[in-house]
Amino acid sequence: MTSHLVTPPEAVESLRRKVDQKWADAVCADAGAPVTFSVPLRPGVSTGTAVARIGYSTWHEWRMDWRDFADRHPTGVQIIRKPVSVQGVTADYPATLVADLDAAVALLSETGPTVDTVRARALASSLRSTGALLTPANLRAVYRLGTGDAEVLLNAVAWLRRHPDASVWTARQLPVPGMHTKWLDTHGTLLRDVAGRDVRDEVRPRPAVQHLTYVDPEHLASGRRRHDAWTTGDTHDIAYRPRIVLVVENRDSRLWFPPVPNTIVVEGGGKAAAALLADVPWIRGADHVVYWGDIDADGYAILDRFRAALAEPAPDGAPPKRVVSILMDTTALHRYAQHGVNHDRHGHPIKPSDTILRHLTEAERTAYGTIATGGRATFRRIEQEAIPLPHAATRLLAVTASPHP
Repeated sequence: MTSHLVTPPEAVESLRRKVDQKWADAVCADAGAPVTFSVPLRPGVSTGTAVARIGYSTWHEWRMDWRDFADRHPTGVQIIRKPVSVQGVTADYPATLVADLDAAVALLSETGPTVDTVRARALASSLRSTGALLTPANLRAVYRLGTGDAEVLLNAVAWLRRHPDASVWTARQLPVPGMHTKWLDTHGTLLRDVAGRDVRDEVRPRPAVQHLTYVDPEHLASGRRRHDAWTTGDTHDIAYRPRIVLVVENRDSRLWFPPVPNTIVVEGGGKAAAALLADVPWIRGADHVVYWGDIDADGYAILDRFRAALAEPAPDGAPPKRVVSILMDTTALHRYAQHGVNHDRHGHPIKPSDTILRHLTEAERTAYGTIATGGRATFRRIEQEAIPLPHAATRLLAVTASPHP
């Protein structure tokens, strides 16, 4: 152990770190064994020899600092003293700073903001009264919420205790006081941890709806509808069974895709594409399933997830399905580089991504690494709409030229 004399300011900062780490444990333990915080004040300095190595003038100055501190520290903060023999004289010297949560917070508040123990205890009491699972991790997470969101969380826990079956509502219909339609999307995991049940798995699911466009020339020539929607679980059918299904991410790319024989173009739905599309029977039944998205970190993440989902058998027993991509390799990256951008639609810089995507091809992985790198990138996105649709149609025909994949 390295000999060291801890000054009062150093001890206070050490105490601050300990309180930051363990205040929730202390609040949760209020009804049981109390949690105290301690800071060693002279680690490795317990003999006169150690004092001599540090230097008597340094030792004396340190003693005076702690004597001054002892005259003004808040009630409840204790300085534990232990004997040391220095130059033949044995006396008690500061050894450990000890405080319970309230005393520690009172001391820390003199030098900066710290945890609001009144609010923390009130939240803990409310969580207990609603029957929530009160743990230090849960309390810490609830404390981080704003006042309004914390109130909604408590309302939700109480509501769930009164309603053991939430299956008659969708997630947006839950009649929890104060809960707006997007609250559960943001705080559902915390509600699960605190309530001990995941209401997101209990609520009535919305049927998945896929918007699609028919691009087969013969169908278009018939004058029948060009745009349609498929609702999972409904009793209906599509106009024809496609040999090719192209999943795109942008609505304009779907709405205005050029004619391609035996093809249906489906709007993917962003990161939900895998869940929405992977189990649609006529998509699995096509000879070719093709994905085309933005050349950016999100686009490759969607492709990776979609490909992984179709690589597994469907719930109805349909076999795994291979997914190929178009215009998402290094060739496309360089060919359309003039359309590359570094800012999103709100003007914010597009951030890199360090997510490892395990279901990309080598060419896709290289392109992903080029635009998502944490280092310097010429650009971080080529939007799908910037690529001419005739180019996409030509590429689609090329990758689906064979009767079967």
